[in-house]
Amino acid sequence: MVSLFSQPFPPPSSSSSSTLPFTRRCTSTFKLKPFTVFSSSSSSSQPFPPFLPKEIHTINDPFARKFAMRIQRLPVNVSFAENPIMSSCVKPLVQSKEPPIVLIHGFDSSCLEWRYGYPLLEESGFETWAVDILGWGFSDLENLPPCDVVSKRNHFYQFWKSYIRRPMILVGPSLGSAVAIDFAVNYPEAVEKLILIDASVYAEGTGNLATLPRSVAYAGVYLLKSLPLRLYANYLTFNNMPLHTILDGTKVGRLHCLLPWWDDATVDFMTSGGYKIASLIRKVKQKTLIIWGENDRIVSNKLAVQLHCELPDAVLRQIPDCGHIPHLERPDSAMKLIVEFIQTEKKKLSKRVSQVSQVS
Repeated sequence: MVSLFSQPFPPPSSSSSSTLPFTRRCTSTFKLKPFTVFSSSSSSSQPFPPFLPKEIHTINDPFARKFAMRIQRLPVNVSFAENPIMSSCVKPLVQSKEPPIVLIHGFDSSCLEWRYGYPLLEESGFETWAVDILGWGFSDLENLPPCDVVSKRNHFYQFWKSYIRRPMILVGPSLGSAVAIDFAVNYPEAVEKLILIDASVYAEGTGNLATLPRSVAYAGVYLLKSLPLRLYANYLTFNNMPLHTILDGTKVGRLHCLLPWWDDATVDFMTSGGYKIASLIRKVKQKTLIIWGENDRIVSNKLAVQLHCELPDAVLRQIPDCGHIPHLERPDSAMKLIVEFIQTEKKKLSKRVSQVSQVS
């Protein structure tokens, strides 16, 4: 048996870093509750969904294992596929009249990216979804639907229209921020607020990769799936993370790559040109929270300030001693900022309603 207490990562280091202008640093804690899981030696008895790759049984992270057990597939009808796409997600256990929180993931990732943050939001009483973006995650893509930006957007909209059905608080990390902005601008009725985490929104799509011959693109995708490359990427992503934690996290992060259609779906996205949404940033109408790891080595802090300046209605908060993925490295701090943002905006709305009532 394995017993887990608090957050799975080591405490913040004492190293200092400069503070961004226009921001407030998050330094308080917000802990995951302990729970007990079976060790990997008895993993064959665990009720993992049958569509997950068998390598799920080799994962040691108990938060990943427990969260993986909740992944399910829901049918989503789209115009570009003959049959419904069985789309992977984690559904909420908590129902609420308040706007639901919908968590999407970054480039070539899955809903398992939220294995630490999701429980904190759920324990705080929020109706929370974690949804895999078309082409990534654990959806059934055996019939190989297109996985370009338009298809991803349309699929997500149909998912929202079928199951969520009311304005949501949309949370997107890294490239997921580009997905979120693209979606919010095209379907503003579906998004009440935006939360962008270490946003990768200024890249010019997939660049020269879009012009590669497909045979070369497949070779590149094969490299993208490789354990050494992903280990190195995770080394750059996190701040002061032990090697054994990075190794197990890499196994979690590449689990969806082991599905048989992953290569084709990834090549389709890469050769389609990817996300180019810099021109959409100023068109975002929703109130937005920007969260940034103070020690991000993937996307510069300077771009955090630029994004804050360009978004019409945004606040910027940073997390000290944290790299590119705060919801994995400092889930307590990241989720606290999300909860505070939602509660503060709710209080402001209630105050305005009260003032209007008094006037009338």
